[in-house]
Amino acid sequence: MQIRFDVRSSILTLYLSGEMDHLSAPEARRQCDRIIDENAFCERAILDLTDVKFMDSTGIGFLIGRYKKLSRFSIPLFVANPSPAADKVLDLSGVYTIIPKL
Repeated sequence: MQIRFDVRSSILTLYLSGEMDHLSAPEARRQCDRIIDENAFCERAILDLTDVKFMDSTGIGFLIGRYKKLSRFSIPLFVANPSPAADKVLDLSGVYTIIPKL
């Protein structure tokens, strides 16, 4: 799992690429949490999933964990550009009721 980010107009965008599974999630969690901590001044955050090739239930836990972390800073989280497979997992799990899709 590779993670890039940028901040524009007080919007933190995290770009994830690769596979989100039990092997990649711990390091992705550490990287994203560090980036969030360093950018806690932002007004909103977006997880861009364009290049996520695979996501299982670990990915749902990852998203919910980042949502909770951002909520402590009062920063809303959104999901952007999920692949069709990830979109189906997120939709069926109900994640979009908590983390809206752009």
